[in-house]
Amino acid sequence: MKKLRTFFALAVLALLATNCNNKSEEYIDPRGTDYAGSESCIQCHQAQYEMASHSSHFKATSLPTKENILGDFSQGNHVFIYDKNTKLVMEQRNDSLYQVLYKNGKEVEAHPFDILFGTKHAQTSAYWNNHFAYELPVSFYKSLNNWATSPGYSATQVNFNRKIEKECFACHSSNIGSRYITTSSDSITFMSMDVEDFMNKKTLVYGIDCERCHGPAKKHAAFHLKFPDVKKAQNIVAIKSLSRQQKLDACAICHSGNDKLKIKSRFEFRPGDNLLDYFRGVPNANDTTHYDVHGNQMRLLTQSKCFIKSDKMDCITCHNPHQNASPNLASYSKICMSCHQGIQHNETTLKTMSGSLLAANCVECHMPKKASNAITFQPSNSKELSNYILRTHKIGIYPSAKK
Repeated sequence: MKKLRTFFALAVLALLATNCNNKSEEYIDPRGTDYAGSESCIQCHQAQYEMASHSSHFKATSLPTKENILGDFSQGNHVFIYDKNTKLVMEQRNDSLYQVLYKNGKEVEAHPFDILFGTKHAQTSAYWNNHFAYELPVSFYKSLNNWATSPGYSATQVNFNRKIEKECFACHSSNIGSRYITTSSDSITFMSMDVEDFMNKKTLVYGIDCERCHGPAKKHAAFHLKFPDVKKAQNIVAIKSLSRQQKLDACAICHSGNDKLKIKSRFEFRPGDNLLDYFRGVPNANDTTHYDVHGNQMRLLTQSKCFIKSDKMDCITCHNPHQNASPNLASYSKICMSCHQGIQHNETTLKTMSGSLLAANCVECHMPKKASNAITFQPSNSKELSNYILRTHKIGIYPSAKK
């Protein structure tokens, strides 16, 4: 009997230990208990998750691993020259990557790559210091296949002291806040600090994840795992059910420019929300103000006749948000030709290329690449200012492409 009681006591202790281990391993999302975390989506949406996980959205911010980082750290183009006595060197030290400042051959200061911003066209980086993120002075640009000054930085003066605001994270990540999460045996308690610029890096959710666009999914995932035969999405906003304007607003929260007239943080946006609840006075399609090609895709699109004359056209007409824009321009031409069948180019235009080639290359002429005035940079040992080049989303007839 004594042995039986001992065995029972050990069994109870083992069960308690198992439960404790399960609780400690349970995922807790820094956004709150309504969130399940993107990995929970894999169970039912594996194809979409795998596609999205390789996209620029998902990698809008990322960890500074050698797999994620752009640029060379070991040889060749890994040095930025400020003057004959001053240089910045990209170095790998053990398992970490650094930007190291040297003056007269001596190390002055070194800062790690703690966060990566961007991956498609360029990549800038930041380091953490006392709960603030600071942009590193040199970034990598694919157009150069080399390092150059971070946007707005000097090519002659080194600066490690420019803070990155929370609203930069609001378009490049799924969460960053000043909340601390404490756990107890019975519940999860959230404690917030009323310091607007203060950031707790433990609350950073890298990239634009599933729940950033689809909303909190904890109840949704729990329901469909319990009732897998129910095919209609429960406890989540179905993007297909949204109006055209609501779909546009879901993209425009980040792709309509960095509006200074902010009412509340982009992080609070949920699918189905009205953009005007977040920003004052979003310009309409007739506004003639110049919009930069970087970050202002939606406002440029709304100036296009294609958009104005359509009652259905939205961002998803041309883009799958789960994957990067296709490099195959002909795939976009098929979308254009669905409305512009039988269009004729004049003789001057036809001299540039045949009609069949023109029909497979609409965006090259009607959505040409433009220089960004918002992002400029300088290569090492160069006084020439370079512009970030992006394709405009204002569909139109441009001087070089008149028919």
